Amino acid sequence: MKIQAAKHLSFILLLIAFFKSYSQDSVYVRHTIDALTAEKFWGRGYTKDGMAKAAEFLSLEYKKIGLLPIGNNYKQEFSYAVNTFPGKMLVKVNGKNLIPGKDFIVNNESPSIRKKVPLMKVDSLKYIGGSNLQVVLKDKLTWSVASEAQEITQIDINKKSIKEIPENIEVDIESKVIQNFKASNIIGYVKGTKHPDSMLIITAHYDHLGGMGLDTYFPGANDNAAGVATLLSIAKYYARTPQPYSIGFICFAGEEAGLLGSKYFTENPLMPLGKIKFLLNLDLVGTGESGMTVVNASVYPKAFSILNRINEKQKLITKINPRGKAANSDHYFFTERGVPAFFFYTQGGISAYHDVFDKPETLPLTEYKDLFKLIIEFNKKITE
Repeated sequence: MKIQAAKHLSFILLLIAFFKSYSQDSVYVRHTIDALTAEKFWGRGYTKDGMAKAAEFLSLEYKKIGLLPIGNNYKQEFSYAVNTFPGKMLVKVNGKNLIPGKDFIVNNESPSIRKKVPLMKVDSLKYIGGSNLQVVLKDKLTWSVASEAQEITQIDINKKSIKEIPENIEVDIESKVIQNFKASNIIGYVKGTKHPDSMLIITAHYDHLGGMGLDTYFPGANDNAAGVATLLSIAKYYARTPQPYSIGFICFAGEEAGLLGSKYFTENPLMPLGKIKFLLNLDLVGTGESGMTVVNASVYPKAFSILNRINEKQKLITKINPRGKAANSDHYFFTERGVPAFFFYTQGGISAYHDVFDKPETLPLTEYKDLFKLIIEFNKKITE
């Protein structure tokens, strides 16, 4: 009887420790998202050393967690061309100052420009101010990253920000192409206890869009601070509980510029790609009210069946939607080189995407705990 009581008590204590650890990880994930979206990192992009500061932050987190580097340190350096907007960002329409990010976006391929001109109407949504300036009225403003500057500057203006017909415009915008912008993938791992040369990999890109001018940056909470924070929480778990196989963690740079970090890694791998048993890529995982989608589900039906069985048995994610092959995140170049990979993204909640409204306070993290459990259980089953 005493032995049964002791076993019962041990089980209760184990459950308490289990749920406490998830609670602590939720706090850690929220704290990490807040940190990565702070002004200090300036959108983890191309001005004010935002991406470099984020890379250093992640390297320190890897070290604190106890991940081992592959090589001398956690960084795999590479470079690429990018068009940046480091300084002046003035747009006035009909004499009214417009707010960057909220009222207008400068197209990512725009060159520097300084002029004050009348606007000529082309159609109901498009105007031109001479041969090198065009204005487009839009319902939603989204930004991206370009590798070069074209000859025409395009200003996208939120239709709600101007109540009258745009008759004239004043612009003073600074653009600068950096031909060899230096970036780093951040890579670490937990060594396997039985099969250290074989790996499971968790990935997430840490870069975002950076800043547009001196006063506006894009926080990138869901895209992809949430993915990075989830990756780090998984890394903490595996650092405490090493598995038979090694578990690798890669935070990619350059995703927003065209999956450049993952492309570089697959062309210059720091471990044999054939040794990777499976890769899970996390991008846009900060919501989940409407479930989640798995890219490559139809490419790897057996693995997707395993994932679904785990989810149904443990009643985790409300709905898992299958999707086929897509070149929409950092899993893609791995799949192209024969590495089995899934890309997870959640759905529902906030609609902010590639804009200044993707902030940490709007991120519900609805399915963080369930996604965490699903990944841990999937990794166990996929290596059996």
